[in-house]
Amino acid sequence: MRIVALSDTHGQHGHIAVPPGDVLIHAGDLTLHGELDELSAVGAWLASLPHRHKLVVAGNHDLCFMLDPTACCELLPDAIVLEDAAFEIDGVRFYGTPWHDYPTGWAFALPRGPLLRRKWLQIPRGTDILITHGPPAGVMDWTNGGISLGCADLRAAVEELAPALHLFGHVHERAGVATGGTTTFVNAAILDERYELARAPVVLDVTLGERRGWRHVAVEVAPPLPTQSAFDW
Repeated sequence: MRIVALSDTHGQHGHIAVPPGDVLIHAGDLTLHGELDELSAVGAWLASLPHRHKLVVAGNHDLCFMLDPTACCELLPDAIVLEDAAFEIDGVRFYGTPWHDYPTGWAFALPRGPLLRRKWLQIPRGTDILITHGPPAGVMDWTNGGISLGCADLRAAVEELAPALHLFGHVHERAGVATGGTTTFVNAAILDERYELARAPVVLDVTLGERRGWRHVAVEVAPPLPTQSAFDW
């Protein structure tokens, strides 16, 4: 299964060369202002892409998903919107959730502590690919101003659940690929911190098989890109 991952397009999707693949994943901030007319343009773009499956998680800019989720789903008829929801493709288990601990006033913001922790506790055991908008603490989450925007409780959940792949975005200046334990982390932000188009989507090959009698999911970045050990692991 070839996955094409991107995030934080903020309405600039029309300028992106999207590689072919089986599954397209957008990890949030499809819009800039969170308005339905912006999302309508994204929906037309998604419908024009050839990927067999398209999975979407909303981001902190995508306020329309909170105000009118039904209308948003209708504007994305070619995509599966994951809000605290699982979806399985060819035996690979995906789970998407948009929540984050960014300051209130943005979409899907919750304060650090029990409310946000409860969202991470909903992630099912056996999830192979986790999609969130925000990063876990210590993993490609530092702004250029030295502020960590990652969630410690999300990191604890990822360490416990050990998905094969964790996709996110949100921190534009830290886009990249990293490894930590058995998990591959991808910050798939397309725009840089100046909201200028700076990167291509990340392409990953996911293989479902068996190793030593156990179900096993392997993730490989393709074409090969340099990976680093995830920060602070």
